[in-house]
Amino acid sequence: MRVLVIGDGRGKAVDVALTERDMAILDFERSWWTQDGVKETLVHQQFALSATGYYQLLNELIDRPEALEYDPLGVRRLRRLRARKRRARLGEIVVSSAHGGDD
Repeated sequence: MRVLVIGDGRGKAVDVALTERDMAILDFERSWWTQDGVKETLVHQQFALSATGYYQLLNELIDRPEALEYDPLGVRRLRRLRARKRRARLGEIVVSSAHGGDD
């Protein structure tokens, strides 16, 4: 996360360290499947977030350099999964467009 610091009059953006919650989310992603229960239910219980809110937060988090520094393997894995899902969605869009979309 970058924050705009205006106090000195120069308006400089600075990085902010990961919060405890940010680190807990990254830790959760590394091990959620070892717990009993559905992931979305666990997310709600542990972070008081909806699945949508959790994934929005996670996607923002894995783009931060501080997250990569905290958990390089986990963040790279999550970035690869996100890229793979995006490519799959784009492939579906391209295929449906090529077929005219009104089969």
